Amino acid sequence: MIEIDGSLGEGGGQIVRSSLALSIITGKPFRIRQVRANRSKPGLLNQHLTAVNAAVKISGADTSGVKLGSTNFTFSPGPCVPGDYTFSIGTAGSTTLVFQTVLPPLMIANSASSITLDGGTHNPMAPPFEFLRDTFLPALQEMGVSVKANLKRYGFYPKGGGTLHFEIQPAETMAPIHLGEKGGIKSINAQALVVKLPEDIGHRELKTLKAKLSRLDHAKVTAVNEGVSQGNVVIVQVKTGALTETITAIGERGLKAELVADAAALETNQYLSNSAAVGEHLADQLLIPMALAGEGSFITSVLSSHTTTNIDVIQRFLDINIKTKQLGDSQWKIEVFK
Repeated sequence: MIEIDGSLGEGGGQIVRSSLALSIITGKPFRIRQVRANRSKPGLLNQHLTAVNAAVKISGADTSGVKLGSTNFTFSPGPCVPGDYTFSIGTAGSTTLVFQTVLPPLMIANSASSITLDGGTHNPMAPPFEFLRDTFLPALQEMGVSVKANLKRYGFYPKGGGTLHFEIQPAETMAPIHLGEKGGIKSINAQALVVKLPEDIGHRELKTLKAKLSRLDHAKVTAVNEGVSQGNVVIVQVKTGALTETITAIGERGLKAELVADAAALETNQYLSNSAAVGEHLADQLLIPMALAGEGSFITSVLSSHTTTNIDVIQRFLDINIKTKQLGDSQWKIEVFK
């Protein structure tokens, strides 16, 4: 049984999610201690508990110690069983993070799967739906995995109530990809999403973006009046020669619209100031697919603790080499090879 220290590196939920996915893929059981030790509320929250239960469902795993608030548990998987699954978090916890737990084993399974997730669709500290659809999943497409993503209903903190649906067509063989420099900026587009809130919020955000960004090819406000929760997201998408980077900022109660747009503009300008194609968040998520392909590389502007922690967890389960090399003050090359 592999022993995992949940306080390792960034000490958050990613260690749990990566361990679950890799355990199912390899058939290797694990024991994790000090779950989410570096968070203000350690242990399994609802979204993490849902991720564990989802992993149990698709693999018939045996577990011990799995309950809300648990800081230690064991997981012993059976074989991955593709199929049609629905997982409900029951809160506004992130549906996309639960999806990222079950996706790796299902994307190399022997048949297609359908996944429906209920909860939050746009959460701070989690990839929003648009990032998955337009940035991460197209990268998987290049590796041979086809995933159709559909947002049926938006879900925001505190009510949640959102629904995402995914159709996964596994890869027959995972193909390696190599992502180096951006290769030029093709377009920069922005959207201010306003759900069950005054549309003026979105217009104020776009006004701020236009003032803060040196280039903005297209901008729009999307107002939605359906669903159970209110919410606001600023989305900036930078299309380059290599990929489409998706940058988001989530509105919060008491936070001025201009400050939400400021945060999105700051991150966009940081991304544009570097020639590396892969942003900080995509860097974390490419590692497991590249490890499954047995090869791959990318250049990113930040070597985050999330990335280094994920590398450590991957190498506990898979016999794979992952090398990090600093190319300059703000560029790192990550190489995956056998």
